[in-house]
Amino acid sequence: MQTTNAEQIIEKAPFNKFHGILLFWGIILMVFDGYDLTVYGAVVPTKMEEWGISAVEAGVIGSYSLFGMMFGALIFGTIADKLGRKRVIIICTFIFSLFMLLTGLSNSPELFGFCRFITGLGLGGVMPNVIGLISDYSPKGTRSRMIATIMAGYSIGGIIAAALSIMIIPNLGWQSVFFFGALPLLFLPLLAKSLPDSAGSLIARNEYKKLKEILVSVNPLYKPKENEELMVNSTNESSSTVKSLFSESRAFSTVMLWVTYFMSLIMIYGLTTWLPKFMNEAGYSLGSSLGFLVSLNIGATIGAILMGWVADSWGVKKSLIMFYLIAAITITGFGFTTNMVFLYLLVAIAGATTIGSQNLANSYVSQYYPASMRSTGLGWALGIGRIGGILGPTIGGILLASSLSLQLSFIVFAIAGIIAAAAVFLTNRQPKTSAVSDLQKESTS
Repeated sequence: MQTTNAEQIIEKAPFNKFHGILLFWGIILMVFDGYDLTVYGAVVPTKMEEWGISAVEAGVIGSYSLFGMMFGALIFGTIADKLGRKRVIIICTFIFSLFMLLTGLSNSPELFGFCRFITGLGLGGVMPNVIGLISDYSPKGTRSRMIATIMAGYSIGGIIAAALSIMIIPNLGWQSVFFFGALPLLFLPLLAKSLPDSAGSLIARNEYKKLKEILVSVNPLYKPKENEELMVNSTNESSSTVKSLFSESRAFSTVMLWVTYFMSLIMIYGLTTWLPKFMNEAGYSLGSSLGFLVSLNIGATIGAILMGWVADSWGVKKSLIMFYLIAAITITGFGFTTNMVFLYLLVAIAGATTIGSQNLANSYVSQYYPASMRSTGLGWALGIGRIGGILGPTIGGILLASSLSLQLSFIVFAIAGIIAAAAVFLTNRQPKTSAVSDLQKESTS
């Protein structure tokens, strides 16, 4: 009986229609993930006035969805390596879409916060599994670019949230922007039909026939054989356990990756939640303040794609370190710049090097861990990182309430970028993996 490594077939595949469809759905899902990230920051000024809540209270409410994202990433990221990424993506998409709708129907801060928490559960589970699925089916040498491409959708979602808020909140109220976030409910059947499951999940369920059909679509040069047995690279340990993230010389780098995500999400969620309000307090009109949010996400969209190309050619680790340092410099510059054109440029660069760097960090983590523990690794990195995301809006609210200067407030977020760069520098890019040695033994036996 012939044994074939499914991952090698995938890696040797040319980019084709299969990858295009996968990228399309990945972008769509990330658009709504990014939309949700930005939409609360866009409605904060309106909510504070309507419900008479303080900046600190608004920051805490902003953290509710991030608590949900943290638990969603930890729970759904871990179980997906057993249940299958496709099933978890569909379940999580249903959860976040339904509760975006219910958020728009909320009539009190308490109900609003609860719906945001449950929305976060779904969103937290979607991202690591979409990234994991894209990584599973990326041809060799294209993984960073493919992940960067879908994560550009994340930034496009932020642009849509800010632009829609400017256009429709004055006429239709804040509720309307949350109703828009429920649209994925309409295309769930198409999503279920179009998405493939990961090779590892299909092998675990002995669905070899289905996997062979997928592999033919992935790589037209692959010709399935009647008595062929398929396999994927795996580790010696149970890959769905958190313990495996600390085995085989991964422990220190796993912790450093968690630190990177923690600091990265402090910057991202702090800025996306409070940038309009900070600029409003600095004397800019509400329309101009929301314009900065649009600029932040335009920069993130362009940066995400360009950074994927840089990472594939220059190296993802070096790229991450450089971009986090640039993020720290540009965020510091917010408080010292009065020229509007230059300020918009700085905000766009910051968007590219904060949200864009986080997208690149997702690619880094997906390449760091073997496929059999990829969702677990991404889920836990995102889950621990969400703690930083939870602190980001709260820190911003405290800074705003404490009447610190604009310069010092932005420096606080810039420091997080410096720490993130240091943590990436300390990671080990090539961990010891038993999978490699096991395959070598098989090939020589």
